[in-house]
Parts: sequence; structure tokens; C-alpha cells
Amino acid sequence: MDPTSLEQALTQFEREAASVAKVLAATSREMKKLQVAAALGDLRALRGGADACSRLVEQAGEATRDLVAGWTFDEAAYFEQGSFTREVLALAADEGLQAFESDDRLLSYPAIVQIVASESAVLIDKQRDRRIRPSVLVRTLKALQQRPPRFKAAAFLETLAAAYDFVVAATGGRSGGVSGGGVASTVKLSDVHNVLTLMPGAAREYTKQEFARDLYLLDQSGLVTTRDGRTLSLPASALTRSGGVLTTVTRSGQSKVYAGITFAEATA
Repeated sequence: MDPTSLEQALTQFEREAASVAKVLAATSREMKKLQVAAALGDLRALRGGADACSRLVEQAGEATRDLVAGWTFDEAAYFEQGSFTREVLALAADEGLQAFESDDRLLSYPAIVQIVASESAVLIDKQRDRRIRPSVLVRTLKALQQRPPRFKAAAFLETLAAAYDFVVAATGGRSGGVSGGGVASTVKLSDVHNVLTLMPGAAREYTKQEFARDLYLLDQSGLVTTRDGRTLSLPASALTRSGGVLTTVTRSGQSKVYAGITFAEATA
């Protein structure tokens, strides 16, 4: 058994379990014959069948114990050494699925996967999933790409505008010296994220990766006008050099960087 490959270890276990299942199936068949012999009063068949069943039960018990004892895969080391992430990414590449690692998470549009090593599980967009066989996880992520994302663009846009206003008010209309020509200030999206996660623990509940993913989904929706008529723009070039940029993965698997945000007032 290859201790670095969960996929191979599970394939081997699955194959051995199938062999045990055959023994158990044979035992079940012999037991049914015993039932028939008892129902008919066929004592000769009953005695012979009992001996056959006894041998099969012993064989099945021994095979089952060997199967369980043979599972020696070191789960703790596998996760701690990053082998799970590497195996999933390699398999994703083989299957044509665009996936990337970012801050201990796997990004595969539109999903964000967090590995919970202590539970041998993953969180896919905060939904716990214990089906962590790499091939199964890759199939799950591929299926998610075929579904429309559950994203409320209008509500998110209004929330962004409110957080943006808070940052502008707190900085007096300035953002590290970067402004929008005196009309609408450009502020750092990292500052907007800080506002959105002011409550204790909120930053863990709504990570920067999730924020960047939602910005991309909003970007893709084409919705840029708030209810009060302001227009959203997401300039990046002026702020990418100042740090605090947000990165996500696009539908085509490319890296997408976000840095600043502006809400321009409607012109008369």
C-alpha cells in the first residue's frame, strides 16, 4: 500500500473488501440452504450444510479481520505533509479541472474547499463533506461547476456600497493617498472586507477567499448600479502595488486579482 496515495490505498482496500464480500455472499447462500433443509426436514442436507456453513463463517471472519488489520494508511501524516492537497490538485489536472491552492484552501470555481484534517473531512463552501477520496472530490467539484452559483448579486452590491461608504467616512474620503480624481474615492477592498467582518469571529466565517470569489461572481453578473444610482467599478492597477490584494479563480481557471473599489455618483 502506498502511504502517500489515498486513492491507491482506497482502491486496494475496495478490491480486498470485494473479495470478503464474495465469501460472505457464499455464506449467506449456504445459510439459506440450511433454512430450506430445516423447513423440509432433510436431516442429511442439514448436517452437511451446517459443516459447510461453519467453515465459511470461519473463513469470512478471518478475511474480515485481515481486511481491517490491513488498513494501515497514516491519515495524520497524509494531511500534515500536504499530500492530500497535492494528490487532489494532480488528479484535478489530469481530469481537466482547474483548481489552485490559496492560503490553505483549494479554489475551483465557484467552490472554495477547506480541509479539516482533524476530522478527515472537507468543507465545500462551508458544507461538511466526509467523502474525501480524491477522485470523488474532483467529481464533486466538476459537478458544482455545471450548476449556476447560488449568488444574490443585487443584495451583495448593496452590501458592498454600504461597507464602502463606511470606509470612505472613516478615512475622510481618502485611501492611502489613492483617490478617484476628487469625485469618488477608491478604497482598498481589504478595508471593505474588514468592515464586513467586524464582529468577533466573522473573518473566519467570511474569508478573503470567499469575498474575492463573490466579487468575481458580481463582476460576472454585469450588475454595477446600486438602488441609489451609483456605479460600481473595481480598479486594480493603482492599488496592486500597495499590498492587500484579493485573488480568486475565474471560470476558465485563470487567476483574477482585485484590489480597489469605487462607487461613482450618477451624473446629471
